[in-house]
Amino acid sequence: MTEKPPLDSNEDEAWLGEGQSETQLTTVCGPDGVETCDADRPAWDSKIQYVLAQVGFSVGLGNVWRFPYLCHQNGGGAFMLLYVFLLLIVGVPLFFMELAAGQSIRQGSIGVWKHISPKLAGIGYSSCMVCFYVALYYNVIIAWSLFYMGNSFQYPLPWQQCPIDVTTNDTVKECAGSSPTSYFWFRKALDITNSIDETGEFNPIMTGCLLAAWAIVSLAMIKGIKSSAKLEIWGNVQVWRQAATQVFFALGLGYGSVIAYSSYNPVHNNCHRDALMVSGINFMTSVLASLVVFVVLGFRAKNIALRCVAENLGLLSLMSSHGSNQHLVGPGWPGINMTDPSSVSIAEYREWYSHHSSMVGPNITDCSLEQEMNKGIEGTGLAFIAFTEVMALFPASPFWSTLFFLMLLNLGLSTMFGTMQGILTPLMDNFSLLGRHRTLLTVSSCALGFLIGLLFTQRSGNYFVTMFDDYSATLPLVIVVIFETISVAWVYGTDRFLDDIEVMLKWRPPVVYKYLWKYVCLLAMVGLLAASLLRMVFKRPTYTAWNQTTASEMTLEYPGWALAMIVLLIVVASLPVPIGYIHFTLKNHMVRDTRSEEGSCQEVHRELYTKCSSTEQLDSNSQHRVPSEEEEAHPRTAFLPMGNEHYRLLPQQEVEDDDEQDTVV
Repeated sequence: MTEKPPLDSNEDEAWLGEGQSETQLTTVCGPDGVETCDADRPAWDSKIQYVLAQVGFSVGLGNVWRFPYLCHQNGGGAFMLLYVFLLLIVGVPLFFMELAAGQSIRQGSIGVWKHISPKLAGIGYSSCMVCFYVALYYNVIIAWSLFYMGNSFQYPLPWQQCPIDVTTNDTVKECAGSSPTSYFWFRKALDITNSIDETGEFNPIMTGCLLAAWAIVSLAMIKGIKSSAKLEIWGNVQVWRQAATQVFFALGLGYGSVIAYSSYNPVHNNCHRDALMVSGINFMTSVLASLVVFVVLGFRAKNIALRCVAENLGLLSLMSSHGSNQHLVGPGWPGINMTDPSSVSIAEYREWYSHHSSMVGPNITDCSLEQEMNKGIEGTGLAFIAFTEVMALFPASPFWSTLFFLMLLNLGLSTMFGTMQGILTPLMDNFSLLGRHRTLLTVSSCALGFLIGLLFTQRSGNYFVTMFDDYSATLPLVIVVIFETISVAWVYGTDRFLDDIEVMLKWRPPVVYKYLWKYVCLLAMVGLLAASLLRMVFKRPTYTAWNQTTASEMTLEYPGWALAMIVLLIVVASLPVPIGYIHFTLKNHMVRDTRSEEGSCQEVHRELYTKCSSTEQLDSNSQHRVPSEEEEAHPRTAFLPMGNEHYRLLPQQEVEDDDEQDTVV
């Protein structure tokens, strides 16, 4: 890296703090504009390959089942406007910041933040920890997709009808009380327990699917990067928190994966255009997915309501045959045609029910299409219950089911590859030993992930997946992004960062980014962190459990040991940031004490420099390597450049041979 000249020593000390790196972020270019970056670092074969990898990471399963649910539950178009607003003022600036930092420094998350300030090296380690958390449970969802895709190659689909109990020769009670798709998901796929306290034995089929999922990820990662309605809701703080969280996770901020992918770009790549393009594609994908989800859920809700009408009319017909309630359904009532129940519409039945609900027994219920739609299904329930129920009604249902779960598999794997890249790239960049044994590191990481992932393949594993999804990544990632923003905006300085981007892009980004990074994004992240903490404190965390007896879902509070586990996950992921700061501060004081003692009895050694020609390239390895711990303890000296000239340290012997080159610093 070239050294950035200090404008003023006092100003630099105020901005950077003690021991702060004063190096410029951009790589050195020769007089012909040739980059002297590390030639050994892998690079993308083409721009389209990079864009597809970045889009594949950001567009994940959350675009399919999280965004549509939030949009449906929070006012539809009003929520979408709020989402776009937060995307523009928070999401895009932070996404651009991570792209620019990774592309300019050409390191993973650990190396980037360690380069900007050694005190904040813990940010990268926290990112790696959160990536590992996410990889653990995300691959379980991929394993579920593999299981369902494997079961799609049969007709009829196994979740299309309720099975028969061989002992009673009747429909299985749990399935009759729910639905064929719910029964297949909770009993056949998960064999789930009634609560998180009931662990149960391991699910052998899901364990095998998880092993296959990790094998796919391991083989792919070994090959490296070349393979991979009412506006009143705006006044609801909870809606703002949900919208901000969705923006945050949709773009993959804080994982380090965005930084890792951009670090393989040429230094003059237009990362600003990439930020806008990827964010736009991500949003349009969410909108398209929402349209499809709403159509599917509407179709499903209408079928449920029609089935409800048919069942109620069947009960009324049975009651009429026994001589009761004939005055309610007789020929005098034009809304009900008992001779042809299929001709009765939902609206006609609801009108009849509104007049006579007080006269019928509790077994006759209302059949509301709006109520079915407002129930809202999110997460795994949308993919493995709602969509499977609809696909069972399609002609050639195995074909559509296979395509759907193949899509889920691709979405999950592309995000999983980016997540693993956020772990492997920083470790290999920061530790040369790991970098020389990429295959061993990859296989070992995947093997460790599989062993820990066995937690999710026991009968209560789905509850742990929910726990990790809700709490293991949210707060730590927000904390990581807060410190990332502080590091760039307040430690390194937004003006200097924009200067470095100008060198890369050959044009200066709008000044509005300066204020967005320094104030808007930082305050938004702090507000999101505060809202999330307050929600956890004042509303005890809960999860949705499946009760086998009632064949229905119920909301339960996490037991004490599970709350302790949630707190432990958050603390472990966030701890590297303060530990890194304390470690550097203590080490810096120790080095200062040692140097002061040596300086009292020894003469200070004078370093001598000589001027080099502008065509002589600096050692690329020294430009891009992560500083050693010894170097971290000493502030780097900034040199005032003279044109295109650079400086290098002369050996003492060479200086003694030529006294004319004795140059005083």
